Amino acid sequence: MAPTMIGKRIEALDMLRGFSLLGIFIANMLVFHSPYFYIDPHTYFTTPSDVMSFKLVNIFVEASFYPIFAMMFGYGLNMQYEKAIAANRPYAPLMAKRMGILMAFGLIHALFIWSGDILFTYALMGFIMIIVVRIPKKWLMPLAVLVYAIPTGLLITGTYFLTKAAPGKLMEGFADIQQIERAITAYGHGSYGEALAFRVTEWLLIGLPSVFMGVFMVLPLIIIGTAFSKYKLFERAAEWKGRIAIVTIIALAIGVTLKSLPYMDVNAYYNTLIQQLVGGPILALGYAGLIILLCQIGLFLTVFRPIASAGRMSLTTYLSQSIIATLLFNHYGAGLYGKVDIETGTLMAVGIFVLQVIFAQLWFMKFKMGPFEWIWRKGTYGKNLTKKEDNAQLL
Repeated sequence: MAPTMIGKRIEALDMLRGFSLLGIFIANMLVFHSPYFYIDPHTYFTTPSDVMSFKLVNIFVEASFYPIFAMMFGYGLNMQYEKAIAANRPYAPLMAKRMGILMAFGLIHALFIWSGDILFTYALMGFIMIIVVRIPKKWLMPLAVLVYAIPTGLLITGTYFLTKAAPGKLMEGFADIQQIERAITAYGHGSYGEALAFRVTEWLLIGLPSVFMGVFMVLPLIIIGTAFSKYKLFERAAEWKGRIAIVTIIALAIGVTLKSLPYMDVNAYYNTLIQQLVGGPILALGYAGLIILLCQIGLFLTVFRPIASAGRMSLTTYLSQSIIATLLFNHYGAGLYGKVDIETGTLMAVGIFVLQVIFAQLWFMKFKMGPFEWIWRKGTYGKNLTKKEDNAQLL
């Protein structure tokens, strides 16, 4: 079985990216409709429906879909690199230009739309990958594990011993009451200018520091995706389906177990770190493997092919999710901030994503790429867009 192709695109790759965007949106919805950055969610949500809804999102969704998107970003980076090598044209200048434009997208998104932006981080990691992508494939996976495991292991170990030395101290003051009130005032009751001022501060205090943490949390995932690309994971999925199935089953079992740790001992903060930093990526591998295997089934591709359309225009899908959600929840829009429960927010995310899938299907009936993708490509290639345009699925 050969991978299903659309032109030069690998359909399963777009499918995986589409599903990851849905999961990311469901997780991000917690931030869109509540002051999630500043609360202890295990104590902030008190109604039975919210407690159960958060538990499901926390275990099965949160921190388990952005790793997929990051790995697919790395997959696309290597596709671009290999295409440049095959065409005997410089890779670094073109990729640097692409990452510069993506960084501009991310900065505009973070400051003027939503402070939880990830594009700026991806762009910064993309600059690093201009060098890393040249490393032989046999070294990429060990490098990624090393870069991720050492700081993560030190953080979890340090937290464990601090927790044992002073039980309960790490969680004291975890909920920032003052910032919760400021967030509700800015987003729930403020004008666009007031929301903008708080958003800028929020990004400088939370978003920008997390960008630099991306070297240890996001870059390794991108490197893993690059390694998968060099090994031609999607192109050889049918050949390797037995191995993929074994990894999938193991990753799903371990991932769900680790993601459930905080509910075994909610007061142990190190369990939350294990859940997010270890369980999240492992469960992501399980989800990715499952979708890759399902993409070998014709009926699955037929039924869920529209989701691949949303993945094909992933930059547009991601940015439009923020635009729609902020207009729904912020006071300068529909003003629903703090007025919906988690279940409703999750259903809203799914509903909006369905509309995005329909839009993508209709869009591709006439156009070859999404609107924001077109701006990105046009900025990269300029007047030579139609001559040099490639289809390497970077985003």
